[in-house]
Amino acid sequence: MFNNNKKIKTIAIIEAVLIIILAVPLVWFTLSHGKSGSTIPTITKEPSTVMGYQPDTSTTTGTSSITENMVNTEEVTTTTTTTTTTTTTTISTTMAKDGYSSQATTTVTEQAVEINGIDVSEFQGYIDWQQVKESGIDFAFIRIGCRTYADGGIIYDSRFKENLYSADRAGIHTGVYFFSQALTVEEAIKEADAVIECIKPFNITYPVVFDWEIIYEDYARTDDISTDSLTDCCIAFCERVKEAGYTPMIYQNTSTLLSMLDLSRINQYDLWLAEYIEDEGDVPTYYHDFKVWQYASDGQVPGIATDVDMNISFKDYSK
Repeated sequence: MFNNNKKIKTIAIIEAVLIIILAVPLVWFTLSHGKSGSTIPTITKEPSTVMGYQPDTSTTTGTSSITENMVNTEEVTTTTTTTTTTTTTTISTTMAKDGYSSQATTTVTEQAVEINGIDVSEFQGYIDWQQVKESGIDFAFIRIGCRTYADGGIIYDSRFKENLYSADRAGIHTGVYFFSQALTVEEAIKEADAVIECIKPFNITYPVVFDWEIIYEDYARTDDISTDSLTDCCIAFCERVKEAGYTPMIYQNTSTLLSMLDLSRINQYDLWLAEYIEDEGDVPTYYHDFKVWQYASDGQVPGIATDVDMNISFKDYSK
């Protein structure tokens, strides 16, 4: 009985060892190849279309191409490939407002991207930011306030808190702008300080913008501002914003940029260019570097009842 038990135990041990030896390769093969021998596909977000507008894959700062690859009969993976190019921009302004002649050269090297965005104020009324996000908008500039062009008082946008909070909650990256009518460095700094104080509680990932515009419809205290003074105001605002830890930016249209600013003094700040297009495929006439392009003022976006300004960012400030 003892010898038989010993033989049985020996046979059982041998069988267990054989099972382990055969099982190890099978386990390794399963783990290394995944379920049913398939690999995990890479899925990236497709470019969105706003107002029927599909951004051109070529930009002022680089090129990108979009390819579609069949993974199997049930799934398509869209891959965006971005290349890096070096763009040399020569800024040469021969006639500014006060007869300035200025020239500067900058070299910009970065990856080209195209991101859909809008800019809004209280004049858009209530905004359903979740619908805006689902329509393909990824960033928004929110107006914080303005300085009045008649008496120079600072007033705040009645919806900036609501818009900043709700846009961020919907997953939209936010920047802010202040509609300036500053005449002096001191006024520009006061505007910057007002903006910085307002945005402290919020998640600001896009730039803080100095938006100084000419008032055509009526008498404005800024009608006779000089090139030196306006350029000084731009710099003062941007430097204050940078000191506070945010990214400064200047908003301007092509006409004011070329006729009223000393470009050689402000080329270290990112530019948001306003130049509207009439036909899809048109490009700006402004030939210097800019990072955001406002290309329309009559956009229609789900979640917004009024017309809205449309923008493309060629830089992802959220990273």
